[in-house]
Amino acid sequence: QVKLRNLSRFLEDGDKAKVSLRFRGRELAHQHLGQELVQRIREDLAEFGTVEQEPKMEGRQIVMVLAPVKKRQ
Repeated sequence: QVKLRNLSRFLEDGDKAKVSLRFRGRELAHQHLGQELVQRIREDLAEFGTVEQEPKMEGRQIVMVLAPVKKRQ
Protein backbone atom coordinates (compact mmCIF):
# COMPACT_ATOMS: atom_id res chain seq x y z
CA GLN A 1 0.00 0.00 0.00
CA VAL A 2 2.84 2.39 0.79
CA LYS A 3 4.49 1.83 -2.57
CA LEU A 4 1.17 2.34 -4.38
CA ARG A 5 0.67 5.59 -2.50
CA ASN A 6 4.17 6.75 -3.50
CA LEU A 7 3.56 5.76 -7.13
CA SER A 8 0.31 7.71 -7.23
CA ARG A 9 2.06 10.74 -5.70
CA PHE A 10 4.84 10.63 -8.34
CA LEU A 11 2.27 10.41 -11.13
CA GLU A 12 0.18 13.25 -9.67
CA ASP A 13 3.31 15.42 -9.59
CA GLY A 14 3.77 14.78 -13.32
CA ASP A 15 6.70 12.37 -13.02
CA LYS A 16 7.09 9.02 -14.73
CA ALA A 17 7.37 5.89 -12.61
CA LYS A 18 9.15 2.61 -13.33
CA VAL A 19 7.74 -0.49 -11.67
CA SER A 20 10.11 -3.44 -11.42
CA LEU A 21 9.23 -6.73 -9.79
CA ARG A 22 12.23 -8.96 -9.07
CA PHE A 23 11.93 -12.74 -8.98
CA ARG A 24 14.21 -14.61 -6.59
CA GLY A 25 15.00 -18.31 -6.48
CA ARG A 26 12.08 -20.52 -7.39
CA GLU A 27 9.77 -17.58 -7.96
CA LEU A 28 10.73 -17.73 -11.65
CA ALA A 29 8.63 -20.89 -11.88
CA HIS A 30 5.57 -18.81 -10.95
CA GLN A 31 5.84 -15.84 -13.29
CA HIS A 32 2.06 -15.76 -13.74
CA LEU A 33 1.72 -14.52 -10.14
CA GLY A 34 4.07 -11.64 -10.93
CA GLN A 35 2.10 -10.80 -14.07
CA GLU A 36 -1.11 -10.73 -12.02
CA LEU A 37 0.48 -8.39 -9.46
CA VAL A 38 1.70 -5.99 -12.16
CA GLN A 39 -1.77 -6.08 -13.75
CA ARG A 40 -3.35 -5.22 -10.38
CA ILE A 41 -0.94 -2.28 -9.93
CA ARG A 42 -1.84 -1.11 -13.44
CA GLU A 43 -5.57 -1.20 -12.65
CA ASP A 44 -5.16 0.51 -9.26
CA LEU A 45 -3.20 3.40 -10.81
CA ALA A 46 -5.35 3.79 -13.95
CA GLU A 47 -6.75 7.14 -12.76
CA PHE A 48 -3.26 8.58 -12.14
CA GLY A 49 -1.27 7.26 -15.09
CA THR A 50 -1.15 5.26 -18.27
CA VAL A 51 1.23 2.49 -19.26
CA GLU A 52 4.04 3.86 -21.40
CA GLN A 53 5.98 0.58 -21.61
CA GLU A 54 4.04 -2.66 -21.35
CA PRO A 55 5.18 -5.12 -18.67
CA LYS A 56 7.95 -7.37 -19.98
CA MET A 57 10.53 -9.76 -18.60
CA GLU A 58 14.08 -8.45 -18.39
CA GLY A 59 16.21 -11.22 -16.95
CA ARG A 60 14.83 -12.01 -13.51
CA GLN A 61 12.43 -9.08 -13.29
CA ILE A 62 9.26 -7.70 -14.84
CA VAL A 63 9.52 -4.03 -15.77
CA MET A 64 6.72 -1.57 -16.58
CA VAL A 65 6.87 2.22 -17.06
CA LEU A 66 3.93 4.45 -16.15
CA ALA A 67 3.45 8.00 -17.44
CA PRO A 68 1.17 10.58 -15.81
CA VAL A 69 -2.29 11.29 -17.23
CA LYS A 70 -2.56 14.70 -18.85
CA LYS A 71 -4.47 17.07 -16.59
CA ARG A 72 -7.34 19.06 -18.11
CA GLN A 73 -7.29 22.73 -17.25
